[in-house]
Amino acid sequence: MAWPSAAWGALIGLFLSGCGQAAPPADRIALPPGFHLTVFADDVPGARSLTLGSRGTLFAGTRGEGRVYALVDRDGDGRADRRYVIADGLNTPNGVAFHSGALYVAEIGRIIRFDDIESRLDNPPRPVVVTDALPRETHHGWRYIAFGPDGWLYIAVGAPCNACERKGFAEIRRLDPASGRMEVFARGVRNSVGFDWRPGTGVLWFTDNGRDWLGDDRPPDELNRAPRPGLHFGFPYCHGGDIVDPNLGHGHRCADYTPPAQKLGPHVAALGMRFYTGERFPARYRNQIFIAEHGSWNRSTKIGYRVTLVRLEGNHAVAYETFASGWLRRGADWGRPVDLQVMPDGALAVSDDKAGTVYRIAYGRR
Repeated sequence: MAWPSAAWGALIGLFLSGCGQAAPPADRIALPPGFHLTVFADDVPGARSLTLGSRGTLFAGTRGEGRVYALVDRDGDGRADRRYVIADGLNTPNGVAFHSGALYVAEIGRIIRFDDIESRLDNPPRPVVVTDALPRETHHGWRYIAFGPDGWLYIAVGAPCNACERKGFAEIRRLDPASGRMEVFARGVRNSVGFDWRPGTGVLWFTDNGRDWLGDDRPPDELNRAPRPGLHFGFPYCHGGDIVDPNLGHGHRCADYTPPAQKLGPHVAALGMRFYTGERFPARYRNQIFIAEHGSWNRSTKIGYRVTLVRLEGNHAVAYETFASGWLRRGADWGRPVDLQVMPDGALAVSDDKAGTVYRIAYGRR
C-alpha cells in the first residue's frame, strides 16, 4: 500500500527526532551499481561547505550555527573518529578553504584565517583578519570561497535580492592573499555557492542559482564556464542564456552575455560542485563534474535534493544526469545536500545541512 506523502514525512521526522543526531537513513540513497553511501560523520549540525587539509582533515562551515568543524578519520575506516569545533559564534561562516597550512573562513562581511590549523585542532589559534572589505548585506550574503590554481582566493558575492541592479554585487571576486589586492573576476552571477577548476586547464567552472518567481519551470539554475576574467553571465538582465528578465531586461539582449555551459533543473538550488580527481571511481567519472542540489524552496512540486553528474567532452557539457537520489521521498525531504569534496582515498564526501551529516560515497569495496 502506498503511503500518503504527509504520513511519510511524519515518519521520517519521527525517525530523526527520536534519534537526535543519530545516523539518518542513508540506505535510502539510490546510486549507480557498484557505489555505496555510508555516514562519515553524523554529529555536524548545519554542515555546509567542505575543504580538505593537507593532512586529510575535513573542514566544514555552517550558516546559522556559526560554527566551523574539523573532522578527522585517524584509523582510515571511512568514518570520522574525532569532531573538533574550530570556531563558534561567527557570522554565517559558510565558506571554508585551505591553503599553505591555514584554514580560511568566509563570514558575511569578512574573511579570517586560522594558521597552522591541523597542528592545533585541540587549541585553535585566534583568527587573523584577511579582509573586512566585503558587503555586509545578509541576503545571499553567505559566501563560498576556494583557492584557484593561480594562488588567489576566489570569493562569491551574491546579489542582495531576488533580481535587482546593485553595483558591487552578483560577482565572483578574487583576492591575492600576499598583497591584499582584490579584483572582480566575473560579473552577472546571481548567487554562486560552488566552483572548481577543471584539471589540466585551470579554467573556472561554477554553479549559479536562478532567480525566483518566474514560474515553476523557469529559469534553470546554471553551470557556467569562465575561461578568462571579465565575462558577464547575464544577471539581472538575462537568465539561463535565453530568458530576458521581465522587469530589468528592457534594452538588453541575451546574446550579449556568456550563456551557461549547462542548464540545470529549475530551482534545484545547485550549490557545491567538484571535478572528480580521485582514482577510486571508474574511469568514466574522472574529471567529470558532480553537483550538490540543495533542493527547491518555493516550487509547487519539490525538485533537487540530490547529487547530479555533468559529463564533459572537450570544453562542452554533453550530459546532465542524476547520480545520487533519495533525500526527497514522496514530496518530503529528510536531507539536503550542500557540498562535495574528493577525499584522499578517492571517496566523495557529501555534506547535508538538514540532517547534520557528512556522507561518504565510494565504489567497490566498502
